[in-house]
Amino acid sequence: MSGRTSISKVRPGAVPALFCIALLFAVCLSAGRVGAVERSLRGELKRVLILHSFGRDFLPWSEYARDIKAKLERESPWPLDIQEHALLTARFNSPGPEAPFVEYLQSLYEGAKPDIVLSIGAPAARFAQKYRGRLFPDAPLILSAVEHRLINRADLGDNDVVVAVRNDFMAAFGNILQILPDTKSVAIVIGASPLEKFWVEEVKRELQPLGERIELVWYSDLSFEEILKRAARLPPHTALFWGLMSVDAAGVVHESDIALRSLYAAANVPIFSYQEPFFGDGPVGGPMLMIEETSSRTVSAAIGILGGTKPASISYDPIGFAAPRYDWRQLQRWGISESRLPRGSEIVFREQSIWERYRWQMLLIASVILVQSGLISGMLHERRRRQMAEVESLQRLAELAHANRYSAVGELTTSIAHELNQPLGSILTNAETAELMLKAASPDMNEIRQILADIRRDDQRASEVIRRLRSILKKTPFEVRDIELNDMVQEAIGLVRAVADGRRIKLIYTPVLADLRARGDPIQLQQVVLNLIINAMDAIFDADPGERQVSVSTQRVGNEAEVRVSDTGPGIAASDLANVFNPFFTTKPQGMGMGLAIVKTIVEAHHGTISAVNQAAGGALFTIRLPIVR
Repeated sequence: MSGRTSISKVRPGAVPALFCIALLFAVCLSAGRVGAVERSLRGELKRVLILHSFGRDFLPWSEYARDIKAKLERESPWPLDIQEHALLTARFNSPGPEAPFVEYLQSLYEGAKPDIVLSIGAPAARFAQKYRGRLFPDAPLILSAVEHRLINRADLGDNDVVVAVRNDFMAAFGNILQILPDTKSVAIVIGASPLEKFWVEEVKRELQPLGERIELVWYSDLSFEEILKRAARLPPHTALFWGLMSVDAAGVVHESDIALRSLYAAANVPIFSYQEPFFGDGPVGGPMLMIEETSSRTVSAAIGILGGTKPASISYDPIGFAAPRYDWRQLQRWGISESRLPRGSEIVFREQSIWERYRWQMLLIASVILVQSGLISGMLHERRRRQMAEVESLQRLAELAHANRYSAVGELTTSIAHELNQPLGSILTNAETAELMLKAASPDMNEIRQILADIRRDDQRASEVIRRLRSILKKTPFEVRDIELNDMVQEAIGLVRAVADGRRIKLIYTPVLADLRARGDPIQLQQVVLNLIINAMDAIFDADPGERQVSVSTQRVGNEAEVRVSDTGPGIAASDLANVFNPFFTTKPQGMGMGLAIVKTIVEAHHGTISAVNQAAGGALFTIRLPIVR
C-alpha cells in the first residue's frame, strides 16, 4: 500500500463485508501502522524481527536461529511475520561504519515497528542494544545465544530478556586430557574477527592453569589455507580444538560448516569442539552447549512477551555445558576406548550390529532358510535320483544303439567287404609284381619304389576301413565332445558308398561350405546318419534303376546345424507319418520297428530335433537339427 484508500470510491450497493474491510485498511494506513493490525483466522498478526550476527548461514548461530524459528511457528497462537537481517560488518576484521545499515532498518520499519526483536549471538546483541533507541525503542528485546561475558549489562532495561550461555573452556580441555591422557599439545583453530579475537584472549586467560601440562598452539593469525596445511602434519599426541572460524586472518569469510569439514578431511589428529551445531561433522565430542535449552527458553520468553508478560519478570541463569556427548564413529577412528569417557556420557551415531539392526528380519530370514534348506535337501535328493535315472537311461540307450549298429553293419557287409577287397587285392597284385621285377638282372628301382608307395596307400585305406568298422561296432558309454558335422557325415557316406553302388543307387552329398561344430557322441550321431541313409536306400529298392537317388546335405539355419536325408521313393503314407518314430512301428516286412525310434532318442539326447515329411516331388525327407557350438 502506498497511500490512503478513499472511502468515497466504494460503489453504492457494494457488499457490506467488503466495505468494512476497506474501512479497516483506511484506518490502519491513516494511523501509519501498515500491517501492524492485520487480521487472520487465528487472531492478530505478530511481527518478529531476528538479527543475525554474521549471516543466516553461519554456524553455530544459524542452527540456533533455525530451531527458534521452527519452535515459534509451531507454538505461536498468532500468525507470525518473521523477518531476518544480518549484521554483515561483524564478519570483517576491520569493521566499517554501521550508519548505513542503521538508516536502512530505520526506513524499513519506520511505519511498521516489530512487536519483538530477537538477536542471535554477541555482535547482533551489541548492535541491538546500541541502536534500539533509534530503531525500535518500544519493542521488547531478547538477547539470545550470547555468551554472558559479552552482554552489555549497563544498557539492559525493563524491556529486555537475556538468554545467555556460559563457555567453560577448562571443562572442554579437561575432557581432552581425560580421554586422551597422552596429549602433549592442542592446536586451537579460531578466526580473526573482533569477536574471535576477544575469545583468543579469554581462552588464554582461562587456560593458564594448564600451562605446565600441555602446550597451546594458536592458529588465529593464520589464513585457513595455512591452517589446513599445518593440521595435516601435526605430531603424535596432538589434538585440534575447534573454537570458531567465521573470518580468517586473511579476511576470508567461512560460512556454514564447510571450513570444519575441510579441516576434518585434512587433519591427522582428532578434533574437539564445545558447540553442538558442529557435532557430527568431525569433532570427537565432550561437554558442549546444546541448542535445545537455549531455543526453548527464547521461544518461551517471546510467546510470553507477545501475550502480555512483562519482560522484566522473565529471568534466566546462563546455560552451561550439558552432559558429554561423543561421536561413536570418531571414537572408533581414533581408537578411543569408551572406558575413558566420563560417567553419564551419551554416545551417538553408534552403528548397530547386523543382528541389532535387523533382528526380526534376520529371524524371518533364518526361518525361511530353514524351510528352504529342507526343500533344497529334498530337491537335491530328487535331483540325484533323476541323475541316476538319466545315467541309467543313457546306458540303456548306448546298449540299444550298440545293438542297432550291429544290425546296420550286417546290412553293410557287402560294402565293407568291397572296401577291404579293393585295397587288399591291389596290395597282392603290387607285391607279386615287385617280386617278379626283383628277379630280373637289373630291376627298375624307381618302379619298385612306386609299387611300394601304392602298397602303403592301399594298406592305409584298408586300415581306415577297419578303423571305421571298429569304431561303429565298439561298445562305449555316451561320450560328449566337439564334432565337425561335415566330416562326420562324409565318413558315414563312405561306409555305405559301396552298398549304394551295388544297388545302382546314386548317392549325392552336398556339404555346406562352412564349419558346422556341434557337441555330442560322434559314433552315435554317425549311427543316426547311417540309419537314415540305409532306410532311404531300402525305400527306393523297387524304383526304376535310373530313378534311384539318395541325397544328403548339410546347412546352417540360425544357431542350428541341419542334416537332411531325402530319397526319390514313394514316400511315407500320410497315416504313418505321425508314427514313424514310435518304437516297434515298421513298414518293412522283416523290420523290428526300432531303427527310427533309436534315431530319435539319440538326437533328443543331443538336445536336437528330427522330423519326417513327404516331398512335393515325391520321396521322404528326414531333417535333423542340432545346436551349434559357438
